[in-house]
Amino acid sequence: MQKKYSNKDITVVWKPDTCIHSTICWKGLIEVFNPREKPWVDMDGATTEAIIAQVDKCPSGALSWYKNEAADAAPEVSVDTIVEATPNGPLMVYGNIQIKNSDGTELVRHKVTALCRCGASSNKPFCDGTHKKIGFQG
Repeated sequence: MQKKYSNKDITVVWKPDTCIHSTICWKGLIEVFNPREKPWVDMDGATTEAIIAQVDKCPSGALSWYKNEAADAAPEVSVDTIVEATPNGPLMVYGNIQIKNSDGTELVRHKVTALCRCGASSNKPFCDGTHKKIGFQG
């Protein structure tokens, strides 16, 4: 279940099932992303530009954003797609991708997507951070 947090300019979308708990969000901008607070996202904690910059660093794509006046538009990037195997972690896919699941459903992802490489994720094909719990090496 995704959650949305808005200020006057943008809405930040958090997809907890996609989050790999890298802690990059709150270690970089604790004034906005504070896991000790409820709700954990305070959109008044920093400028819109600072929030966008921090959300764009999310390695799993669990955090994304869109401009409020374009709420129906999907956030896209216009770069080549790059795939990076992280040490002992997921495959990081940077760019726009379309995923076709074994049941025929299709998903479109933008910016950054973390794909499971260890085989133990309960959210396949996406990484859910289980590689850390099982000590995946690769």
